[in-house]
Parts: sequence; structure tokens; C-alpha cells
Amino acid sequence: MIDISVLDRLNAPSAEERLAELRAVLPETSFPPMVPQYINNHIHTTYSFSPYSPTAAVYAARMEGLCTAGIIDHDSIAGAREFIAAAEIVDMPVTVGMECRVSMAGTRLDGRRTNNPDQVGVSYMTIQSVPHNQIDTLDAFFRPYRALRNQRNRKMVEKINQLLPDVHLDFDRDVLPLSQYAGGGSVTERHLMYALAKRLTEQSGRGEAMTARLEAMGLQLSEKQRGQMLDLTYPFYEYDLLGILKSAFVPEIYIDADEECPKLADVAALCRETDALLCYAYLGDVGQSVTGDKKAQKFEDDYLEDVFESLREEGVKAVTYMPTRNTRAQLERLRGLCGQYGMFQVSGEDINSPRQSFVIKAMEDPLFANLIDATWRLIGHEKTGKPIF
Repeated sequence: MIDISVLDRLNAPSAEERLAELRAVLPETSFPPMVPQYINNHIHTTYSFSPYSPTAAVYAARMEGLCTAGIIDHDSIAGAREFIAAAEIVDMPVTVGMECRVSMAGTRLDGRRTNNPDQVGVSYMTIQSVPHNQIDTLDAFFRPYRALRNQRNRKMVEKINQLLPDVHLDFDRDVLPLSQYAGGGSVTERHLMYALAKRLTEQSGRGEAMTARLEAMGLQLSEKQRGQMLDLTYPFYEYDLLGILKSAFVPEIYIDADEECPKLADVAALCRETDALLCYAYLGDVGQSVTGDKKAQKFEDDYLEDVFESLREEGVKAVTYMPTRNTRAQLERLRGLCGQYGMFQVSGEDINSPRQSFVIKAMEDPLFANLIDATWRLIGHEKTGKPIF
């Protein structure tokens, strides 16, 4: 984990300040050697939800020995230029993209659950290797969808207040300031839970008082969660609380997304126009969650062939997945289908919690050498326009 004092500096209010702080900390920083196998193309920042600004994310990735990193934020690519500038300062190649939810209406996956824990008929996709002169095009496309998302966010805050009337959250006062929405970022369910975590901490404090409060709210804490709530030394206490609240309350307050999710055909057309790579984000049936805030749940494994047929029909030519998340059998099946359908493969593991390492240790396995090569193709495409495949 990045030193908290350095993180505070690299999370300064503006991008200009953050980049200036990065230049200032470099003389006192000794980076480890870059490890060729350490890549991660799916790092969230404060422009969706994360403890890391784009500048801090680059610094943290470099401090863990990554040889390259990629920014991915929900419904937003507004942090990309800062990410690129920070990478130039530390002399680290990077790739930029974003994550979005698309409506599968009109496809063979209409009304079926794919990779979305909260809603059927809506799938998560990533847009990878965005040419730098197309960042503004993507930002403009998703701007109205972010505004629509906030309409739903406000309604979910109302549901939180109905469920927990002694909390009294206000979207504009308590949620928006936690985000980079004014600068093109998005507001997600995690922001709502983070605002709730902060309010509960203000009201009840930490430690035994918090565990008692959570249990009074009907939550049954695991031994791990109880240990987190009793750890008064951890600097990101409210992130741990957020994870507990997300698992418990998002299913209770969630409202289905509709107009805020563009159709798959429209996003595929956008990617053709901008020469960016659209990827289906394979999740696979989940046992133990990597991030600790997802319950065991079945997703697309029972009809994975249908997923690939739909992707081919809609012109999607790539799949992204997280090697640590899935079993060997899941990965072998997925990679086999990628070969069968001619799908380009991209790797990355979503970073949005301070307890997560930026390093994907699974990438040390020679089985995933193709994913390392794929990353350098993404970077080459962004820099030179060379075709990815």
C-alpha cells in the first residue's frame, strides 16, 4: 500500500497540483525494478471509485513493480490525460480506457444475466486502447449517461434514508463531494455506500461501537469483517466498512438502470468510429470474491457459448478477464472459446480498494504470456495507430 502521507499529496484537489506533487516526491522515491510479467489494465481511480487519483494510481503501480498499467473508470475517461501525464513523469508506458454498462436489448442475451451482479439484461464492457485524440469523443458520448445515472443515484439515496431513517443522507451534500463528477467523473453505488460509511462512523465511531451498530442494523459480521471493524489503526477504515455495507444494502436499495445504459450496438459503433477496442468483461460464476464485496453467484457460465455467439453477431472482437478471479477450468474454457471465435484477449484486475495489490501474481504463469503481449499491442496502438490484431 502506498505511504499515506504520499497518497495525500498525490490526491491533491486538482490534476495540476497532483502532477506537481508527483514531480516533487520523485527525488525522495526509489522505485523497484519493473517486472515484465506485472501488468494491470484495469485500475480504477477517483474518477469512478478508488482511493487513488490518476496520478496516485500511476505512482502506486510503479512502486509495486508494474511495467505498465491501464486506467479504467466507470462511465468516464476524464482521468486519462492525467494518467498519461503522470506515467510520462515516472517513465512508465500506460494504456487508457474505460468501463461501461450496455443494454443487451435486441441481442440474444436480452433479459439474461451475464456479468452484472445487480441486473439482468445489462452487461459490463470495457473500451480499451483509446487513441489519445479520441478521449474527448468518448467523454462527450458518455456525459449524458452520467447525468442520467445521477437521477437514479438520487432515488437510491432516498431508499437508503427510508431503510435507515436515522442516517439522513443528502445526495448533493454527502455524495457528490466524494466524487470527481464536476470534472467528468461518475458517481457509482460505491459512492453511496462510502457516504453511508462516513455517516455511520460520524454517528457511532469505530471499533466495538461500530460492530454493535451494524449488528443492531441486522448485519451478521464474519470473523474477518469483525476484525476489520475492530482495527483502529487501519487508515482506510471506511473503505472496509463500505465493503460490508455494499454487500448488505446495495441489493436492498438498487434500482434497475435503464436510459443510462446505451445499447450494445451504439457502443460498438462508437468504438469503430474512435478506433478503440470494445471488450466483453467475462466474470464467470463467482465463488470467493477478489474484492471481498461480491457474494457467491452464478453468472454467464451456463450459456457462455451464447455469449460468444452474441458478441460475434454484434461485432465485438475482444474479451477481458481477471486470471485471479476464476478457476483454472473456467479460464481454460474461456480461452478455448476465445480461440474458437477469434477473440482478442485482454487482462486486468479491477483495483478500487486500498487492500488490493496492483500486482496480478497469476501473470507469472507462462499460460498468460499472450496477455502480456496483448498489453503491449494496446499501448502500441494508442501511440502509433498500429492495428491491434
